Amino acid sequence: MRALIAVLVIGAVIGYAVLSGVWVNTSGGWYQSLTQPAWQPPPWVFGLIWPYNFLVLIVVGVAMALGAPLGQAWAYLGLLIGTAALAIGWAYLFYVPHALMPAAVCLTAAALLTMPLVAISFLGRGWLAALLVPYQIWLFLAASLSWGYAMADGATTSS
Repeated sequence: MRALIAVLVIGAVIGYAVLSGVWVNTSGGWYQSLTQPAWQPPPWVFGLIWPYNFLVLIVVGVAMALGAPLGQAWAYLGLLIGTAALAIGWAYLFYVPHALMPAAVCLTAAALLTMPLVAISFLGRGWLAALLVPYQIWLFLAASLSWGYAMADGATTSS
């Protein structure tokens, strides 16, 4: 059972990485035409934080699967899938139909789900859960950026 949870965590994170990358396109003319929020980090920060985020989601998830009480391990997996699904939803809404307001709502929900994700990780694996705090902070920052785009460029823009 523990090995199954570990495999599901790894699969969920790989799916998160692959599916979120399907729609994200920052080099297109549409994205470049948006008004960037003043607090937008430089592009290289994205290249550093996302590999870190995906790695720690796997590390903490596998540690939860192998060492936390089974209920907590399953809860971690469920919360991980929830945050991933909402973040993937954001990528689609933001980059495909350019629905900026619904995208911001979606990413805010993903960020809010990181709160119980981190909490259950602290219960199950203690200090190791601290590795997830940058992921949590990043999702809240990304949600604020998404709201910044939505407020500056309208509820929905067209391609």
